[in-house]
Amino acid sequence: MDTDKIIRTICFFESKPSQLTVTKLSTIEKILTESNYMVQTKRLCTQSKDIKELEKTVNDSSLYLSVGSLTLDEAVSQMADFLTAGNTSFNIDLTSEKITLRFTYLLFQIIKEDPGKTFLFTFVFNNRPSTPYFPSAAYEKNGYAIGLQPTNLSYDCRTLEEWLDKMKAAWSEIYDLFYKDPEFLGIDSSIAPILEVKGSLVKFVNRLGYSFSSSVTTDIYLKITNFLKENNPKPTGLCGLMFPCLEDSALAREYEKGNFSIERNIYLSLHSGLGIDTYPVGTDEDQNRVLDILRLVQGLSNKYRKPLSVRFVSDGKAKIREKTNFQNEFLQDVVIRPV
Repeated sequence: MDTDKIIRTICFFESKPSQLTVTKLSTIEKILTESNYMVQTKRLCTQSKDIKELEKTVNDSSLYLSVGSLTLDEAVSQMADFLTAGNTSFNIDLTSEKITLRFTYLLFQIIKEDPGKTFLFTFVFNNRPSTPYFPSAAYEKNGYAIGLQPTNLSYDCRTLEEWLDKMKAAWSEIYDLFYKDPEFLGIDSSIAPILEVKGSLVKFVNRLGYSFSSSVTTDIYLKITNFLKENNPKPTGLCGLMFPCLEDSALAREYEKGNFSIERNIYLSLHSGLGIDTYPVGTDEDQNRVLDILRLVQGLSNKYRKPLSVRFVSDGKAKIREKTNFQNEFLQDVVIRPV
């Protein structure tokens, strides 16, 4: 199997999930595996807003689950269920909300009671439905979406154009496999980096001869995102560039050196990215500072009609200037800086 051809996730969106939904996911996985793709995760997002009911209905620990977008009141009323659930995600849509400290209280409650769950929760703004990437996923209609881990395809590429051509070939191949299926919603062509060298976007940029800091003021990220939008044969979801601070190990090191401040993150998100993602927050961070960030991202998202999200993560112990211990295979440990 070509280990560079990686499907990060297959996500089925189902209003009333059942065992049949799980079977369909396995069938899709089999088709992709037989076409030489490695499938990392299978996911299910439902129209239901009931965390406990979803876990009871599906009852499959191999699946990542999501109830999509909840209101603040819905989230508060189900917090106990969320904290005791398995891999179940949700998000809160703040596009039109008056953002107050009630929202930051929720985040810091999760940090206090079960910090690992911060990985499964995000705030979203002008979100786009049917993305297979969690926790931003939100149900719109029944069907399935596919998202890749396309950074791995860049490993042997000497130019940006070579990598883009490889991505396009993968999208075309996947489209040809499923385009006749009426339940196929499409491909989310987002760039989703991951820890190791092959999966790191920053490492690829370095191989092209740029430092991360110098790359920020080039048009390389604009070229990538333009390509994502113009060449995807059946786009669905976000189709943007992710800068997950702690999921890309090279980006995490840039963060520790002070090269990935919250301001730089927001700047990159505005022209090419999808928001603030897996960004570490100290347990002693001022909640008013977090509130300011949420209000700013809301304003920018609405001004430019651009989908953005904010996912802060914490290990529940590390304060500002202390090193984290996430015990999460997807998150790089870092010394936390003030937001």
